[in-house]
Amino acid sequence: MKRTDPPVAADRLDWHHDAACRGELAAAFYPPLRPESKSERVEREREAKSVCRSCPVRTECLDHAVRHDERYGIWGGLTDVERRHLPRSA
Repeated sequence: MKRTDPPVAADRLDWHHDAACRGELAAAFYPPLRPESKSERVEREREAKSVCRSCPVRTECLDHAVRHDERYGIWGGLTDVERRHLPRSA
């Protein structure tokens, strides 16, 4: 018998409504369109991650990023590079 998993709530986007990064803070979560120095990137990422630490939907955000292979930005407190090093489930 084939097992089918029920839909996962994290696939729904209603969690976005509770995200701490909504509004003006969102810019810190993605690199700017202009080149940025390493020190600017480090500071921008530090600022974004500090918002993530108190976010009520951090887990849902990270789950979404991993499930949908988000390749840019900070999701759930991790950069794209950090997410690539997460263990993958089978």
